[in-house]
Amino acid sequence: MPAHASYDAVIVGGGHNGLVAAAYLARAGRSVLVLERLGATGGAAVSTRPFPGVDARLSRYSYLVSLLPDKIRTDLGLRFEVRRRPVSSYTPLGDGGLLVGEGRTRASFAELTGSDAEYVAWQRFYGATTRVAERVFPTLTEPLPTRDELRERIDDEAAWRALFEEPIGVAIEDRFHHDLVRGVVLTDALIGTFADAHDPSLVQNRCFLYHVIGGGTGSWDVPVGGMGALTDALAGAARAAGAEIATGHEAVRIDTDGSRAEVTYRAGDRESTVGAGRVLVNASPRTLAALLGEQEPSPAEGSQFKVNMVLTRLPRLKDTSVDPREAFAGTLHVGEGYGELAAAYRDAADGRLPSAPPSEIYCHTLTDPSILGPGLAGKGHHTLTLFGLHTPARLFAGGDAANDAARERLLTATLSRLDDVLAEPIAGCFATDADGRPCVEAKTPLDLERELGLPGGHIFHGDLSFPYGTSETGRWGVETAHPAVLLCGAGAVRGGGVSGVPGHNAAMAVLGK
Repeated sequence: MPAHASYDAVIVGGGHNGLVAAAYLARAGRSVLVLERLGATGGAAVSTRPFPGVDARLSRYSYLVSLLPDKIRTDLGLRFEVRRRPVSSYTPLGDGGLLVGEGRTRASFAELTGSDAEYVAWQRFYGATTRVAERVFPTLTEPLPTRDELRERIDDEAAWRALFEEPIGVAIEDRFHHDLVRGVVLTDALIGTFADAHDPSLVQNRCFLYHVIGGGTGSWDVPVGGMGALTDALAGAARAAGAEIATGHEAVRIDTDGSRAEVTYRAGDRESTVGAGRVLVNASPRTLAALLGEQEPSPAEGSQFKVNMVLTRLPRLKDTSVDPREAFAGTLHVGEGYGELAAAYRDAADGRLPSAPPSEIYCHTLTDPSILGPGLAGKGHHTLTLFGLHTPARLFAGGDAANDAARERLLTATLSRLDDVLAEPIAGCFATDADGRPCVEAKTPLDLERELGLPGGHIFHGDLSFPYGTSETGRWGVETAHPAVLLCGAGAVRGGGVSGVPGHNAAMAVLGK
């Protein structure tokens, strides 16, 4: 299979996983070419200035870090920092709410529920998930354990049953009794995942598991400098090791005879072909199938609504016992009581936008103000990122006009629901751009599909899998039916989130580890 040029490895896609793989392989002495369709690397893990004339570099699509192992940072010598948020979460209810963090958790539980019982249950439940995290997280950069091996490693039958065998709703309802507390726990099972708490497929359990095992602690940290700081560091590490990175180069076909492969790509009006000992695809399983000319897998469907905002100041809350700097420093839950989440799910399952959209919000600049230019920081400006739940792609289908109309309706409803917990309308706090427009942008799943190539706008490229191997997964969970072609994106086993794990594991597979 002749080609114009040849490399040990060609990586299709310059997102963070592709850059991790490129850095590992180049450091091992392999010749590496990265082909990136867009004009810059980073994929969904980028920082941009979306508002004209506003010097705020937002993490536009993905924004917090939990699943990136210290091993990858150390191995690749990354100069990249994350900071722990002082508050885990705040959830308003009426004129009060639940604050988790800053040494106020127990008192906040008691004030909300009138006793210590829910706090004790909370400590017991998250003590168990932390023990699971300590045992599972190190396995993400090892060859896949079997189900029995992982079960033995966890060595906690109650936790195994709650997370791996029964719908997470069973564990939540058995352990907690307050609707708000139940809802806060459930949210980790629904990030980007459209499911009921009792879905028999356990897709919600898989989502929950990845949200509580990160770093062996479950903590979600703020990337200093924004998410683009991570991918800039990864691109720098790959280039320093000798990898070539070609942006504006779109792969259009992969051919393989089993032992080698070649990639046809388009740059401008010209098509070229490059050969490789291995091709690593940092894209979705759907894109991989299309490149190979094979039948595409079942359609994926994202379920999230992303809103980025720049504010002149933080809004005041109805709950005067909590400073806005505390409430927005962690994750602020809006409309995420257990009953509210169930109602929003029913709305969406019936084909309607949720009438009271649930969402969660955080303020990057309270932990890391470096993403603001000196002028904005000095004036007290802040960024807010909102992530809406139970908004599957099907609700925006019907073409651009339908997507645009649904986006605007959902944005209005989401901000209105946020206003319900504020002492003033959020719109009064929006900064304006150079054209006098409010600094607020919203992205539906179909927007993410168009802009980033995410199938159905699914941020995980498809339903997450449990972190153990089966007869079909291969040694590392990145293997395909073609020995010369590997999957190193979020659709690999143990993919999803900003982790670098699929990139690491694909590199290890190439290196015969």
